Amino acid sequence: MPVILPVKGVSPQIPESCFIAPNATVVGDVVMGADCSVWFNAVVRGDVNSIRLGNKVNIQDGACIHCTYEKTKVVVGNNVSIGHNAIVHGCTIADNVLVGMGSIIMDNAVIGENSIIAAGAVVLEGTVVPAGSIFAGVPAKKVKDISPELLRGEVQRIADNYLMYSSWFK
Repeated sequence: MPVILPVKGVSPQIPESCFIAPNATVVGDVVMGADCSVWFNAVVRGDVNSIRLGNKVNIQDGACIHCTYEKTKVVVGNNVSIGHNAIVHGCTIADNVLVGMGSIIMDNAVIGENSIIAAGAVVLEGTVVPAGSIFAGVPAKKVKDISPELLRGEVQRIADNYLMYSSWFK
């Protein structure tokens, strides 16, 4: 069974349409939209501040979503994929974003809609990623604009696939 716990009297709000893997952890002030999934060994830790997830957000294996006490919250839009072992900390991510495997997004960063954060990228504190951008590297910098083909072929495809994968476990 997943670890789903209240913190200071506040319990996660998880719709029936969501999938939470048996060894995932979701605690505290976490509100999920419809059709979200939290995969194996992922942690969504709303103990020190709030975490808000839109619809059809997938948090893949080993990812960690957290905030900074009394300073930063996490807000994630709709149709967002957070890749394996990524760290999303105290930031805002707009709709239709792919956060690549092993990437790190730090406090007060803002990721614009229709964007990709490449695998292994480190988005430094306070960085603003313009809508429609691909950021890569350490520290992450813009490498190019996202094409409509890449938006459909990666961002949309991965979000849709994770919705399908989660149905296999229900």
